[in-house]
Amino acid sequence: MTEFPDHPFWDYSLKVYMSDGVGAACLALQEAHQLDVNVVLFCIWLGASGRGALTDSEMAEATRAVSAWHDSVVRPLRAVRTRMKGGLPPSPDGLAESLRRRIQKIEIDCEHTEQLMLAAAVERQAAARRGTEAADAAANIGRYFRALGIAVSDEDRSQLGIVLRVAFPETPSGEIDGLCAEL
Repeated sequence: MTEFPDHPFWDYSLKVYMSDGVGAACLALQEAHQLDVNVVLFCIWLGASGRGALTDSEMAEATRAVSAWHDSVVRPLRAVRTRMKGGLPPSPDGLAESLRRRIQKIEIDCEHTEQLMLAAAVERQAAARRGTEAADAAANIGRYFRALGIAVSDEDRSQLGIVLRVAFPETPSGEIDGLCAEL
């Protein structure tokens, strides 16, 4: 069994992703744009942890660091797991579901690996400034969407608002709405 090193990004991602509505919002964004949810979570974590807003070159480096892994490992595993949902004839009843759960565990381990790769690609210490965390996270998300050539829709803003409200519970909802409107 592989032992992963402790990392605050992974711990933060689990906490945020497992919160009400966040997983569904992230999956909606993933399905709409084929984007990498790990990069979205990384964008948020950088802001939330006080590590600030990424430059265009840092965003390019982060996405370049994980794109081959994500495209060649994570996405294919997800495709197999999704295809096996509900069984896959002619496999014996129950066997496909058992295999699907094991594939899901491997997929999660591969996502964990990807997050470690992201964190290593852009290493920053938390800054002392406070009060800009949500704005930095939103700026990072906006930069990621622009790097992918995605025009942010009202539906995207709604989904991102769900995630940002969980990630920044002390930030007033109206401020989150304003940050999303600027994306």
